[in-house]
Amino acid sequence: MSTVPKVKLSGGLEICRVLTGMWQVSGAHGPVDKAGAVEAMQTYVDAGLTTFDMADIYGPAEEIFGRFNSQLKSKSSERAMPALQGLTKYVPRPGPMDRKVVEKALQCSMTRMQVDSLDCVQFHWWDYRDKRYLDALGHLSDLQQEGLIRELSLTNFDTQRLEEITNKGIRISSNQVQYSLIDQRPAAKMEQFCLDNNIQLLTYGTLAGGLLTERYLGKAEPNTRAELYTASLSKYKNVIDTWGGWRLFQDLLVTLETIAKRHDCSVASVATRFVLDRPAVGGVIVGCRLGVAGAGQHISDSLRSCSPDLKLTAEDLAAIEAVTHRSRELMALIGDCGDEYRR
Repeated sequence: MSTVPKVKLSGGLEICRVLTGMWQVSGAHGPVDKAGAVEAMQTYVDAGLTTFDMADIYGPAEEIFGRFNSQLKSKSSERAMPALQGLTKYVPRPGPMDRKVVEKALQCSMTRMQVDSLDCVQFHWWDYRDKRYLDALGHLSDLQQEGLIRELSLTNFDTQRLEEITNKGIRISSNQVQYSLIDQRPAAKMEQFCLDNNIQLLTYGTLAGGLLTERYLGKAEPNTRAELYTASLSKYKNVIDTWGGWRLFQDLLVTLETIAKRHDCSVASVATRFVLDRPAVGGVIVGCRLGVAGAGQHISDSLRSCSPDLKLTAEDLAAIEAVTHRSRELMALIGDCGDEYRR
């Protein structure tokens, strides 16, 4: 098993700096083979990638994790098995946020994941005008104190709300936000606040759903549903359009390929390494279509991206900046982290 670097969250949980994302089994990326997905998880664990990110709204993601977790425990008597870290999300519909509602939701996640407590609950809220998110977080904080949750975290909260929550005395371990070479909004305000308050950023979209890879270098702009055949490809193609368009994106891919050749790695490894090196970033979430043939082929790229041997130089960063400074300012067009979900 490879040695994958870890980071410790404020509650003491150690997670891999490259996490395996399970949004891709939600159904928005095509049919899901549950049995195949469970089987595929072993490949990640064998590679040292033992941290999985999921949500209560990601279709069968928690169930898949639970089935694999159960299988892993049943084998523990045969040989020492590495511990899994399961980070899930609590994404409630608008409504009353009393303790019973919150606790019931967590119990459902625990049942599906086949665990007695939750490693990390990442809370998301759709409408800031509805202040009941503070009620929910208050109950989550209490449940954390009672041992039901190890780490209390957020998903797609902006800096203003992150500060508001922290000022209420609620300890937040991490905030999951979009962060990539084409979306560097966290650098504007979020990073510094997180550094000042011992909060890690867990990032997604770092490979733009697979667009930030050699596969799209020199390719014609994809626009049809057949070309943008997953929710990720469609979503991040829209981000590219807002950021600066396909021609500028091609310039970025050419630059990344040059850097990748210099370091004997892939474009994906360079893109991931760039975000891993950003201040306050604890880990990068790389999504995988578990159970789909060939879905684990990117494991070597993930391992290379977090290898101590891969170090982006000042020359590399200057070359990247020469392209990205020509892009539009997403902070002005979209707003702070997570604002894209509340427009």
